[in-house]
Amino acid sequence: MNLLHAFTSDPQRHEGVRPFHIWGLRLFYFLMLAFVATDAWSGLLTHEGPWDPVRAVAICVWATYPALAVFGLIHPLRWLPLMFFTIGYKALWLGFVAWPMWRNGTLAGSPAEEIAYAFAALPLLIAVVPWGYAYRTYVRWPRRNAAVSVANTTG
Repeated sequence: MNLLHAFTSDPQRHEGVRPFHIWGLRLFYFLMLAFVATDAWSGLLTHEGPWDPVRAVAICVWATYPALAVFGLIHPLRWLPLMFFTIGYKALWLGFVAWPMWRNGTLAGSPAEEIAYAFAALPLLIAVVPWGYAYRTYVRWPRRNAAVSVANTTG
């Protein structure tokens, strides 16, 4: 496989999405599984004593979504909503938690600093999402089906 092939869409495979996006998605699904799942599941399995309910929800979410990444390794486009979830929570956290702390000069040396560094890879995550495919699949109304349903309601 040459480098040019990685950036060329193949209509026969993966609905015309470039191999670069497919392998980038698989890479991030793998990273979710390898790093986030291991930390979250070890936290769940080794926890002792009563749980703080809000912290427990966060850990359970962090244990569940990367475990689902196994399916993303197999079917990267079908599991694209998992990437939307990941992009969403990281963008919200960076915008509502890290950005104000950074702006006020309190991020450096805080417990949030390590998370901010981990979430700083967000632009790379955004770059591997095939946004054209995402728009066609999850946003745009299917024109053919809409015309059929209009014909069925008027006839």
